[in-house]
Amino acid sequence: MADDKTVKEEKKESKVSSKVEKLVSEIAELSVMDLSELVKALQEKLGVSAAPVAAAAPVAAAAPEGAQAPAAGANQTVIMTNAGSEKIAVIKALREINQNLTLMDAKGMTDSVPAEILKDAKAEDAKDASEKLKAAGATVELK
Repeated sequence: MADDKTVKEEKKESKVSSKVEKLVSEIAELSVMDLSELVKALQEKLGVSAAPVAAAAPVAAAAPEGAQAPAAGANQTVIMTNAGSEKIAVIKALREINQNLTLMDAKGMTDSVPAEILKDAKAEDAKDASEKLKAAGATVELK
């Protein structure tokens, strides 16, 4: 019964004003890029800084045809160019590759491809990430 009491107390504490509730629902509808802009704007406005978050930014363009693959020993960047039809599997793979990604971040990456998954990663880590994403049905490019 102690667990029930704790749950009820948490529910009481989690009540927020309608103004805050409205803000939360509006923020929940923002894309990952919009959220990033919001965080930056709030940091500038309030004069604070948040700890860095390991969320990948979208990449502007894919490599042109005929581009050479990076050397095996060099650091590589993993770019997801297409999430494929099995987005849930891709989201799971993204969160397995980067445990710091929230569900919303991973979903945002599948919705806004091309997306940079790992930047300047060791060749072995980049290969592992690429294989996981390909197994989930995504199209991946190594640079």
